[in-house]
Amino acid sequence: MRGADVVVRTAELEDLGLSRETIYRRCRPEGPWRKLLPGVIYLSRAKPVPEIRIRAALLRAGPRSMLTGLWALRFHGLRSMPEPGDVHILLTDDRKVSSVGFLLVERTIRLPDAEHRGETPIAPVGRAVLDAVRRLSDPDMIQTMLAEVVQRGKCTVEDLARELSAGSPRGRALPRIALEGLLDGAYSVAEADARLVWERAGLPECQRNVKIFDADGNYIAMPDVWVEKVAFAWEIDSRGYHAEGDRYKETLARNARYAAAGIVFLQTLPSDLRTNPDKVIAQLKASYAAACRRPRSDIRTR
Repeated sequence: MRGADVVVRTAELEDLGLSRETIYRRCRPEGPWRKLLPGVIYLSRAKPVPEIRIRAALLRAGPRSMLTGLWALRFHGLRSMPEPGDVHILLTDDRKVSSVGFLLVERTIRLPDAEHRGETPIAPVGRAVLDAVRRLSDPDMIQTMLAEVVQRGKCTVEDLARELSAGSPRGRALPRIALEGLLDGAYSVAEADARLVWERAGLPECQRNVKIFDADGNYIAMPDVWVEKVAFAWEIDSRGYHAEGDRYKETLARNARYAAAGIVFLQTLPSDLRTNPDKVIAQLKASYAAACRRPRSDIRTR
């Protein structure tokens, strides 16, 4: 480990023969070190990057502690979230460590088994996302974060619901509402908005998030909205999500499968659902009418 990356406890430096007075003198503004948290020293004057802050927080929290919340979700590879700030740490209820500085401590009687990313212990994704959203007040962001966990196969909605019920009642109301929407099939805020637009359009009953296959059993897609009777698909495609790298290629390939199967489909941007719903309704009605005029392809759902 390079010297500039070293984060140590004050007790470790004392074991090496340094007096406490010497340690804290070296942490003064003119000295070579920084005191990051009580009893935790950074052997550098550089501004600590997130990795250093996380390491310092875990050192302060001590054995069996683990990273949770937004920073843990970063380690899990999730993207739809606010910018992480404080380092949120879980530890057992009998520990006396308190929140201080950038360290946010949460004591629990339900400490999960940690997963590890390198040397960093992190909470399982379901626990981490619920620890994060219980501290948020934006319903759209809460549903977006929970939906990403479900859509990427990290957790089921049922897993999240059980974890929410078993955990702290603090901050539970908004996540519970979001999970009710996910249990009802609305896997994102945009899809929830799409439900309202669909109802306003007065179109027939539809299915949501069902897998569709051609006559030979080849997978075509899992449209956000599917009308079985006329084989009509509606996709709510975020420009930011679907326009990047491999996702753009996947979207083009999906559209090609729709066309090859003779399926009339409509793509809508999430922003249009709220800013221009009348335009979307007109497009829906026109696309649905086109599907009604076309002979129905042999498409099966599963």
